[in-house]
Amino acid sequence: MVGGLIKPQPLTAAKMRDLALTYAARFATTEAKLASYLRRKLRERGWADDTSPEPEMLAAEFTSLGYVNDQLFAEGKAAALGRKGMGKLRVKSTLRAAGIAEAIAQPLCEPNASEDFERALKFAERKRIGPYCLSPPDDRARNRWVGAFLRAGHPPQIAYRIINFAHVRDAQEALSEFD
Repeated sequence: MVGGLIKPQPLTAAKMRDLALTYAARFATTEAKLASYLRRKLRERGWADDTSPEPEMLAAEFTSLGYVNDQLFAEGKAAALGRKGMGKLRVKSTLRAAGIAEAIAQPLCEPNASEDFERALKFAERKRIGPYCLSPPDDRARNRWVGAFLRAGHPPQIAYRIINFAHVRDAQEALSEFD
C-alpha cells in the first residue's frame, strides 16, 4: 500500500488482453487509440511476464478479429461531426488525432460545396451566429464569428458569406442554389 492507496498489480499478457477486450467493448476506438491505451496501462502498472509486452500487436490482432474497425470509427465520427456542423478540416484533424490512416480519412474529407455550405449553416444555427443572431453584430462580434467558423474547420470564404446574410431565408436560398 502506497500513500493509503493499493498499488495495482503489474500486467501479464492475460491481464493486458482482458483490459483490451474491456476497452474495445466499452468504447468506439481505433487501432492506434487501443495501442496507446495499452501503452499507458503498461507505464502505470508495469509488466510481470517473462515475454515482452506488445500492445501494438494486440491492437492489430483486435483489428483483424473485427473488435476494432478504423473505417467504421472514421465514418461514424465524420457523420457525428457533420451533424454538429463541423467543417471538413475539423473532421480531418479529429480523425488524424484518433490515428486514422490518411487513406481512410481522405475520402471522408473530400470537398463538396453544397455539403460544406450546409454544415456551415448548421454550425451558425447551433451557435446562433450570422443570420441566426437575434441582435445586429458589431465588428468585434463578426470577427469572433469568423474565428468560430475557422476553429470549426470551415473555409474563410464560407464563413464570411454566411455572416454577411441578413436573414435566415437568405442563407436558405443560397443553400438551395447548390441543388
